[in-house]
Amino acid sequence: MPDVQGPVWRWDVTSVRELAALRAGVRDCLDVDRRGPAAHSPSGERLLLAVEELTSNALRHGELPVRTAVTAGDEGWLLSVTDAAGDRPPAEAVDRDPALGGLGLKLTATLAGTYGWVTDGDRKHVWAYLPFTPGDLPPDAADD
Repeated sequence: MPDVQGPVWRWDVTSVRELAALRAGVRDCLDVDRRGPAAHSPSGERLLLAVEELTSNALRHGELPVRTAVTAGDEGWLLSVTDAAGDRPPAEAVDRDPALGGLGLKLTATLAGTYGWVTDGDRKHVWAYLPFTPGDLPPDAADD
């Protein structure tokens, strides 16, 4: 997992019904943190989609508690979603009808600069590093 230094935003999520609130929470953090791109930027939208995809995967295929964390670095975000199922995440869906679901890891791989997973004891950590898109930083980001 990449070593990213910066503020860490954390959420405990217990059901798919909480995904909209999670997305709103991440959006709020992005809009308050003036060091990086805003939520409505292409970079911010990529992060929001990856947060929702990996968290919903953990809720559907893992075990509670599910924890989502975003570390806001100087050049990108490290997204980490953990759950209490210490086994391998489901395989990426390849050549599957999108209507059948199961495309979260494949979609995240497309959105992220790099991604992966590790186990730590009885917890699985699925992570993605999403670098900022050039031009997405606010003009005053370097001044903060």
